[in-house]
Amino acid sequence: MSSSNSVTVQILDKDYSIICPPEERSNLVSAARYLDGKMREIRSSGKVIGADRIAVMAALNITHEMLHRQETPEVASGGTTREQVRDLLERVDSALADDTGTKNG
Repeated sequence: MSSSNSVTVQILDKDYSIICPPEERSNLVSAARYLDGKMREIRSSGKVIGADRIAVMAALNITHEMLHRQETPEVASGGTTREQVRDLLERVDSALADDTGTKNG
């Protein structure tokens, strides 16, 4: 990969150059911002000292959030994603049926 595929992100005031595909750049930057925010929260609490320990605590917190969302996705979104997609498909089918009926009639 070339250096044009390199993205520099800043986490706790340190720059990190990371090579990634161009289509993943925005996701990488978003992830770095999220991690930086979590690490800053932990550092500002004053309970954890040292970048390594802060990074581990941030990783544990983020992993916990992710696992919790996987366990209860319907609570966070007001219904499962599958149900939302099914509802959306039904609405699209209905709209297409209405449109087809209008053109033929």
